[in-house]
This record gives sequence, C-alpha cells and structure tokens, in this order.
Amino acid sequence: MDLILKYFPNLMDKQKSQFAALYDLYTDWNEKINVISRKDIVNLYEHHVLHSLSIASIIQFDDGTRVLDVGTGGGFPGIPLAILFPGAEFVLIDSIGKKIKVGAEVANAIGLQNVTLKHLRVQDEKEKFDFVVSRAVMPLGDLVKLVRKNISAEQKNAIPNGLICLKGGELQHEIQSFKNIAELYNISDYFEEEFFETKKAVYLPL
Repeated sequence: MDLILKYFPNLMDKQKSQFAALYDLYTDWNEKINVISRKDIVNLYEHHVLHSLSIASIIQFDDGTRVLDVGTGGGFPGIPLAILFPGAEFVLIDSIGKKIKVGAEVANAIGLQNVTLKHLRVQDEKEKFDFVVSRAVMPLGDLVKLVRKNISAEQKNAIPNGLICLKGGELQHEIQSFKNIAELYNISDYFEEEFFETKKAVYLPL
C-alpha cells in the first residue's frame, strides 16, 4: 500500500481505504479461485495494482468517461483505475465466469459504484466506450480488430479516444502496422521499481 501512496500521494481517504482493502480481499479469493499466480499474490500492489495505475501516466480520465476493460481477469487494470477515477464509468469483461465473480466480489466489498462486471467475450460486447484498456490479453492487431466497433466517435478527453494496452518485452513487431499512429510509453519512466524495466504501455487512437 505504501507503494501506491508513493506515486499517488493525494488520494482521498475513501480511495486509500479501498486500495488498502485489496490485499486481503484478493488473497482470500485467490485461495478459492486462482486469478493471480499463488507465488505472485505477495506482489499484488507492485505487479498488479500499480501496474494497472500506470495508465494514469498517459491519461487522466475525465468525469463521465466510459472505459471498457477487455480480459480483465480478476479486475485488472479496471478495478484500480475505477478507484483512482471515481467519476469515470468502467465496464470489465472476461470470457471466464469465475474470474468475473472474483472481480465482482472485490468491487462490491470495497463499495465501488462505477464498475460493472460482465461474463462476456469482447466479440459480443456491443456498447460504445471512449477508451478500451487491457493487460497483455492478446496480440495488438487482433485486439484492434475486435474493439474498433466499441470506440465512440464523441470525444471528451485530452487525447483522442482509443486503445491503451499494457504489455511487456519487445513490441516493435506488434506495433509495426500501427507505427504511424501508435505511441509507446516506457513505464520505467514513471515508476522506478525494477519490475517495470521491461513494461510498456501502447496507446492507439482509433
């Protein structure tokens, strides 16, 4: 939790308590339904919560923004972002129902009012959103084909509507076909922990 406050020192008390509650909730649920590697649960705040919040280095979602989290698993990056941006609306989808159950239980336990979780494949999501976010769910080209239909034409944020993906490793081949529009961010420019050295975020206006 100290790690979150290190980079986000101006959180409201409610946000602090919501972030603080995540460790026990995910530890408890992870014993019943495995959504995070058992070895990795001790790194929840660094590897999952803070990693999710790196999207806030690219954009501060304005109130009223609608965000779709594709392949959310147990709620990443959607739940940490929903805590950070209480005025935005988040829809979290995953094709695996038991993972959605964990995310829904966690969101409910901390009183998140701006999150909807749905057991759904992205192909079947028909609604429009300002942004789509995801964490290494599939190759970029495949994801773009699936979510282009979900991007709203109406703009309300500082950057154009589009897709923000959290990825690791070498990405040049993945963004090759989008090289004229893709913006690549090194998360290590924002967070100093060693874990983030190979982590990147890709923003594609769509």
